[in-house]
Amino acid sequence: MASQIVHFAGLSDRDRKAASPLPKLGAGDRLELHVRHEGGKGQTLSIPPSAAAAVEVLLAHMLRGERVAVLAEDQELSPTEVAAILGISRPLVVLRMDRGDLPFRYVSKHRRALLKDVLGLKSRLDVRQAAVEAFAEDTEDLIQTHGL
Repeated sequence: MASQIVHFAGLSDRDRKAASPLPKLGAGDRLELHVRHEGGKGQTLSIPPSAAAAVEVLLAHMLRGERVAVLAEDQELSPTEVAAILGISRPLVVLRMDRGDLPFRYVSKHRRALLKDVLGLKSRLDVRQAAVEAFAEDTEDLIQTHGL
């Protein structure tokens, strides 16, 4: 699969105020999308339950003011796109690839990593960061409690 630029989308403040969250969908509930074309003609599309859950989560994030991107799990990403997802620089992404922390393949001279591998690395980095933060809190507590 060819790499596509990661595009983050968000709602303006005005759109966030005008929109409302989806109600929680029950077991027998269905989500339908009503499309009104410019000429006034309308169309109704039925959204499958698994896709409805994704739409619900997507809209919830956007209503909180977060920017979101929708990508396929097997989407191949460039180091620049990976850097945007991980919140690190492109050279650090390349270093992670070279060290074997992030599997990749070459397409011509260009490196490509699968989104699922990028998210796996992000998960490991998040766990590590949480441990570092907990250690810092414990250290701060020891300093304040025992005057070290």
